[in-house]
Amino acid sequence: MCSYQPSCPSSSDDRSAHVVAAHPEQGWSLLCSGAIVFDDSGELLPDGRVVAPHRVPAARLAMAA
Repeated sequence: MCSYQPSCPSSSDDRSAHVVAAHPEQGWSLLCSGAIVFDDSGELLPDGRVVAPHRVPAARLAMAA
């Protein structure tokens, strides 16, 4: 059995971390950095800090023809 696992980037930027556990049915994913990312774009960081959702207003979304 292969024990290879991609390591998490050493950067403190969670944008470069990859998903290690996805739960789309519950609306969240766990990143290799320990951060939990929610489908609404909010985040719960490993140190307990919260990143509020940063949604784009619906009026700014492009509509398909």
